[in-house]
Amino acid sequence: VQLQASGGGLVQAGGSLRLSCAASSSIFSINEMHWYRQVPGKQRELVAAITSGGRTMYADSVEGRFTISRDNAKNTLYLQMNSLKPEDTAVYYCAAVVPPTYWGQGTLVTVSS
Repeated sequence: VQLQASGGGLVQAGGSLRLSCAASSSIFSINEMHWYRQVPGKQRELVAAITSGGRTMYADSVEGRFTISRDNAKNTLYLQMNSLKPEDTAVYYCAAVVPPTYWGQGTLVTVSS
């Protein structure tokens, strides 16, 4: 599975962005898909996850502000990010846990104060 993340950019604090992660093949049977983020010098952090059945989980830091979703018909994973904060600034990565885990390239999100 090849994953292509997009949708990053520069936004002011309080704004919104929607990240997309397009897969090269069907994601229907992929049990879990994740969004991670990484700041230089820090470990990659799990932000949100969604199962094939639609169950979701979120990191405490984004709960209530971010929404993960998947469109199996379009083979695409999404991350809707609202009420963005400067501390959300990071490179965001999507991942598909088949297993093994396949990673997309990162997309940079910068939130200005």
